[in-house]
Amino acid sequence: MKRLLIFLIALLGISSALGAQTAEEILEKMDAQMGRSDAEGIAMTMDMKIPILGTFTSTMYELKDKSLVETKIKGENLLVWTDATTEWTYNSKKNELTIEDAKPGENSAENENLAMLDGISDGYDISIQKETADAWHILCKKSKTNKEKDDPKKMEIVIAKSNYMPVSISTSMSGVKVTMRDFRIGVSDAQVTFDPARYPTATVVDKRGQEAGKK
Repeated sequence: MKRLLIFLIALLGISSALGAQTAEEILEKMDAQMGRSDAEGIAMTMDMKIPILGTFTSTMYELKDKSLVETKIKGENLLVWTDATTEWTYNSKKNELTIEDAKPGENSAENENLAMLDGISDGYDISIQKETADAWHILCKKSKTNKEKDDPKKMEIVIAKSNYMPVSISTSMSGVKVTMRDFRIGVSDAQVTFDPARYPTATVVDKRGQEAGKK
């Protein structure tokens, strides 16, 4: 009987080891899920905790070359829509709509953090920090060979076991704590397309063509 128990315990240990996944494998599956955003679009919420100023929350929607970023700052909303040629910014406090030419390459903080999700573990040593019934908690520490000054020293990624989608990604950069959460794949064109009919009373400031005129 004792030998049988030892055998069963050993067999259980082998089965558990075979079913275990490495941090690299889990992140690869997360990347595959996130890759769907290229065609279907992605939405997420980002909290930025800034010393003295407090926490600012932004929600971003992106579909191909269109995006919408809504930021809440002390009771007022700032909404920014962009497409391949134009940027619309609506300030709820001023009830003002500013229209400008899109500036390729000048990404907002939200866009930059979303872009960071591509190859998120590149330049990092990764490990499973904790595992619960619902999620893996993965720690990414900056590798000694990573010479990118802007890369954070570490990131904490929580990944859902049900679908391999990120539950949250947390890091700190220049004293600012950043948490990305509530990731959703699937954004409609209407969600990222500016509709002037929604702001009929807004004061319009049209700056399109001004930068070209200065050259």
